[in-house]
Amino acid sequence: MGMRADFHGLLECNLNKKESGQLSKGTLMKNELLSNLNQLHTTELGVARIKRNLSLDTDDVVGWCKDKISSADAVIIRNGKNWYVNIDDCIITVNAHSYTIITAHKSKS
Repeated sequence: MGMRADFHGLLECNLNKKESGQLSKGTLMKNELLSNLNQLHTTELGVARIKRNLSLDTDDVVGWCKDKISSADAVIIRNGKNWYVNIDDCIITVNAHSYTIITAHKSKS
């Protein structure tokens, strides 16, 4: 099972837990990622990978990701060492300790 399928399964499970009031503390901690957006960064290879994967026409990939992550429509989930942000048909993966944007790709519909 790939990361995309894992994300969608995790998202569905957590949304069901949220609706039933059984959501665990560490699962949807949006505030931790949102309060550390100033630490968000990526590598040169990360910029190239994200631009290629999302067909972006911007040199400010980090700024683009910050805008997406801070959107009210973003679904943010922490699973292990990474944050997964689902917004506008894409998934952004961020390391939870270093706040490095690892990758971003289009989500499968």
